[in-house]
Amino acid sequence: MLSRIFPDRFVPVLFATVLLASLLPVRGAAVPIAQGVSTAAIIFLFFLNGVRLPRHEVLHGIRHWKLQGSALAFCFGFMALLGLAAQAATAPLLPATLALGFLFLGILPSTVQSATAASSLAGGNVAASVVAAALLNLSGVALSPLLFALLAGSAGDIHGEAVLRIVSILLVPFFAGQLVQRWLRPWVLAHRGLATFMDRTAIAIAVYVAFSAAVVAGIWGLLDGREIAIVFAAVASLLSLSFGGAWALGGLLKLARPDRITLLFSGAQKSIAVGAPLAATLFPPAIAGMVLVPILVYHMAQLILSAWIAPALRSRQGVVLE
Repeated sequence: MLSRIFPDRFVPVLFATVLLASLLPVRGAAVPIAQGVSTAAIIFLFFLNGVRLPRHEVLHGIRHWKLQGSALAFCFGFMALLGLAAQAATAPLLPATLALGFLFLGILPSTVQSATAASSLAGGNVAASVVAAALLNLSGVALSPLLFALLAGSAGDIHGEAVLRIVSILLVPFFAGQLVQRWLRPWVLAHRGLATFMDRTAIAIAVYVAFSAAVVAGIWGLLDGREIAIVFAAVASLLSLSFGGAWALGGLLKLARPDRITLLFSGAQKSIAVGAPLAATLFPPAIAGMVLVPILVYHMAQLILSAWIAPALRSRQGVVLE
């Protein structure tokens, strides 16, 4: 029963992390220590991503320009505009930083492991999924902050200190991982389970520290049942538009069915693995937790939705869904 409700084990981990931060948030003298641990976890996470993402496969896969180009355009173009529209629609109804979280959701890259796994389960082009995930995340490290600054106006004004933090905490570890990829990637691939555990632990730490600050700042006092319902309704709308739009785009481009499935999951999914560290880098702690709410809800919902969609797509091999 639980495996059907939570097909990805990381979903209950995220639930538990938010619950722990709500009941036992970091306070007082422990805050600087927790923030230091979170920063170290983020640095390690991006170093590990740099080691793991296959540079040579990206270069090889770029030759499939129709699929990879459409995934890039959908993820950072259409989804960014959807996020901007969701922010505008919810701004009169929600706190400003919470509404801003929908734009933040829209500019994030796709997931890596879950998009590839869902594509494989659905009968998609797995090799192209790996390339798409790598290409989107390589691009997103630099492109996501720039898109946010461009679309968010004064709310997205990224100062010199934030730029320095992005470079030192996200970009430098990532490219350091790329440099040593030749030596460390075989070990990471041989210990996938351990690497995934470390990966998700780092994400959980970043989410816990960011959400703790939001709880201390009174997030649950600022949000009532109506506003929480608005967040869930907005996320549900985004999910239907993103998954439906990605599938429709694949049909318009007349992609082969396996490539269309790859575009569906690579284009419509969004990464908390980039979202949590980027929010912690761009925003003060109390604001970061509020901004993360939409991507937390979207991320958990997309994993559940993908796990339900993928078997249905595989069972209908040879049938083109319009």
